[in-house]
Amino acid sequence: MGKNTMIRRVIRTGFMEKFGEIIPRLEGNVGLVFTHGSLSELRDSLLELRVGAPAKAGIIAPDTVIIPAGDTGLEPTQTASLQQLNIATRINKGQIMILNDHEIITKGDKVGASEAALLQKLNIKPFSYGLTCEAVYDHGAVYDADVLAITDDDIIAKFSAGVANLA
Repeated sequence: MGKNTMIRRVIRTGFMEKFGEIIPRLEGNVGLVFTHGSLSELRDSLLELRVGAPAKAGIIAPDTVIIPAGDTGLEPTQTASLQQLNIATRINKGQIMILNDHEIITKGDKVGASEAALLQKLNIKPFSYGLTCEAVYDHGAVYDADVLAITDDDIIAKFSAGVANLA
């Protein structure tokens, strides 16, 4: 029996009234995090713990990757790998220098072997992995995690705009 199935079974057998709203969210790779503290601080802590990940050939890119202009630290003998990807370079003080920022991978595209090898040579880890907050359960209600981004200033601004509309 899988982890999500076990959690569903426990909720259904004794905690349906209190935690029944969570059951539809228990699909895929899910973890539950409990706190007595601030939900916004917890979300920020989870985001801080994300770790850089190298691009691997064959995966679908979760983000667009841009190689910045500037010195690469690579020797001039390695210009072929950059030229193969149509990246404008020149030799500067015994190192390869990229002349312009270059989009090497577009979000949603499959990462090629040459792109992955170049990013590894440049020691660029363009992707990340870690926990992300998808939903918040609070006193019997489930909210999208976007609710955590609302600050007191946002609420005051919306309230002020509503009052201005009435006046």
